[in-house]
Order: sequence, then structure tokens, then C-alpha cells
Amino acid sequence: RPVVDYLPEFTGQGKERVTVEQLLCHTAGFPQAPMAPPHWWERSTRIEQMRRWHLDWEPGSRFVYHATSAHWVLGELIERVSGHDYREYANREILDPLGLDAFRLGVAIEEQGDIETLSRVGEQPSREEREAVTGSSVEWPNMIDDSLLVLNEPDVRQLGVPGGGAVSNAADVALFYQALLHNTEALWSDQVLSDAVGRVRVDYPDPMTGVPANRGLGVVIAGEGPQVGFRGMGKTVSPAAFGHNGMGGQIAWADPGTGLSFCLLTSGLDVNPIRSARLGAAVNNRAGSCVAA
Repeated sequence: RPVVDYLPEFTGQGKERVTVEQLLCHTAGFPQAPMAPPHWWERSTRIEQMRRWHLDWEPGSRFVYHATSAHWVLGELIERVSGHDYREYANREILDPLGLDAFRLGVAIEEQGDIETLSRVGEQPSREEREAVTGSSVEWPNMIDDSLLVLNEPDVRQLGVPGGGAVSNAADVALFYQALLHNTEALWSDQVLSDAVGRVRVDYPDPMTGVPANRGLGVVIAGEGPQVGFRGMGKTVSPAAFGHNGMGGQIAWADPGTGLSFCLLTSGLDVNPIRSARLGAAVNNRAGSCVAA
């Protein structure tokens, strides 16, 4: 259904054509829509900012990851449909029933003492590394991205930014993916859950990798073929594996073929994308091989 059916303010500039499914699949057409920290704090300000957004292309016609824009809309939709704050809803209706005490969206300032500080680590790729990977010594653009460091600020951690502002340890994230495998506590409709994580809805190319994005609802599905390694879960998972990766080498996935779930979290944001990619490939391949096919 169109987002505007639930959020009447989400109108103008063609946004009436955007559906909830397109938000979850990152095909909504506004990946760079601005929602910067000055607009985060008040719900009314966020909604007004959404109202001003325009489309960069026809919804449903391309895939580009909507790093924060789609998630803010999804947070507001949760509030409209449930009648509860999106953070309260996620914690009470999903994380608490699953017993995931370390996994939280929105952490009170007085409860932040055990959260690791994000920091940049490493150095950008050397000329020799670039040549070994690309065959060229052409200088790369600056790869240093400090955008996630705002999540170190106590008030931002307390806010609970959708699409990146949750905190957890790796064990709780892996257990969350077990819940997606087995529908622990029957939190979801079996039919809805299996369709969300088991059916590829979007196979447009991912502009970052050039391979089909293989998007389900909120997850990437591994699929088959020589390009499977580009989807972030390594080459030893089954085609049915689903998960998601993130900046700094973060990765989480579950594999219905083996029953495994896995998560790697790090507070060190590596500025060397070659090393980060190699680390991710190595740990995923080893984790995916823990159960014989």
C-alpha cells in the first residue's frame, strides 16, 4: 500500500506513489533525502522534513540503499499503525520477548556505560594494495567517513536513530537471526516472515557492487552463482541465507540450509575498504563452514 495511506503528510513531488514495500527494498526513489541531526529530535520536525522531500527517480525502478531516509519513514509508520513510539515498540514487542537484553534501540544516557566508542582505525589502501586489486595505481578518493561517529554522542544513542542507531553485542544479533529462522515466540505471521526473508523482490544491480541486489524485505538474500560473494555473506552459505552488512565491517546473517546464524560487530571503522572486505569474506566463509553441507 502507498505510504500516504498511513502518513497523509507524505505527499507532493510524486511521493504518493511510494509504497511500504519500496521503503523496505530501498527502491523508493529518495536515497539522499535529507534528514540531518538538526531534524532528528522532534517528531513534528521530522514529518515536515519528509513532506519537503522530492523523488530522484520513479519509485520501484532502481535500487540504491536509502541509508537513513527510508528508515525514518518506517519509524513513523510504526508509530502511526501501532500507536506507540517506534523505539518502545521495537524493544517491547520484539526484543524483550526474545530475551535480547543487550539489543536496544534508544538507550538512556545513564545506561550507556558499557557501550563501546566507535573510532576510525587503519590507513587508506597503499598504492601496492590498489594495484593488486584493480591493476591500477590511480589515486582513490578519500575513503574516510566520519558520519557514524555521531552515534558516539550520548543524546544520539538515547534517540535511537532508525537504520543504524541500535546497540547490541554480537551474540544478541545472532540470536535475533535465529528468531527469524524459527519464528521464536511466534512474533510474526509464518507466511509473512517466510516471504520477507525467502523471496527476492528486487534484482536491480547494486551500484556499489554491480551485481543484482537480491533484496527481500529488509534483508539481502545470498542466491547462487559466481557473484554470491558480493552480497556480504561469503561463499560458503546456502543460496537461501539472508542477512545484511554495514559500514566498518559489520555483518549478520542466518542460513536456513544449516541452521547457523552469525554476527560480526566491531567498534573500529576501518578506513581501508580492501582490508575490511577481506576480513568480512574470511570470517563469513569460516562461519558458513561450521556445519557440513
